This record gives sequence, structure tokens and C-alpha cells, in this order.
Amino acid sequence: MSEIEFTTRKWVRPEDLNANRTLFGGSLLRWIDEEATIHAILQLGNRRVVTKFMSEINFITSAIEGDLIEIGLVPTKFGTTSITMRAEVRNMVTKKNILTVDRIVFVSLDSSGRPFPHGYDSVSTERDRIPKEHE
Repeated sequence: MSEIEFTTRKWVRPEDLNANRTLFGGSLLRWIDEEATIHAILQLGNRRVVTKFMSEINFITSAIEGDLIEIGLVPTKFGTTSITMRAEVRNMVTKKNILTVDRIVFVSLDSSGRPFPHGYDSVSTERDRIPKEHE
């Protein structure tokens, strides 16, 4: 398995907090899903991808207002129509892990919304898989 690259950073702002004045889990999950969706689009070369499954989410610590967090993803499996990845989030200020999600599965869809074979079996760092505009 490849090593996780932490490529996305977020600043925890007042609107991201829960009633305990710590990072609201829903905000964090939204950020993870958005970043994972972008990653799936780039790896599968298709802007029509959907989140099919997210495994148990293990919250380890939290973050407070003003903290900077990093989100890291790594693909762990390519299916015929899907990609599975692992996510980790860490606090750049405290140096502690915030959470892990062992499996997030995305499915590539055709224009009718049906699973569509993407034809890939390995990770690409090239930009050749960016979907063309408005196909």
C-alpha cells in the first residue's frame, strides 16, 4: 500500500465548531468526502462519481478554533467500476491524529447513472486523467 499524502489543509473556524467548541464531526466528514471525491474524479478520469460506502469512522482526538488540520488520502484498491481509498486527518498544531477512515468507496457512473468501467488499476500522479470539459 502506498503512503498517505497529506495534500489538503483546512483552518478550523468558528462556524466549524460544535456545542463543545471543538471541531464538529459533520464539518470534518464533509471536508473528507469533498477531498475524496476530487481524488476519485482525478484517478478515474470521470467527473460522474458517487460515494458508495464509508467504513467506520474512528475519532481519536479533536481540534479547536484556530487549529490547522491536514487531510490525507491513499487509494488502496481499484475495482472494475470503483476505487477504494483510506483517509487520515491530523492536527498540524498538536501533531495528533484526529481520525481515520479505513475505506471510502467511490463508483464511476455513465451518463445514465449506471456503474461504468473506468479501465484503471493503478494510481496516477499525471494530469492525463482530468475529465474533459462538459462531455
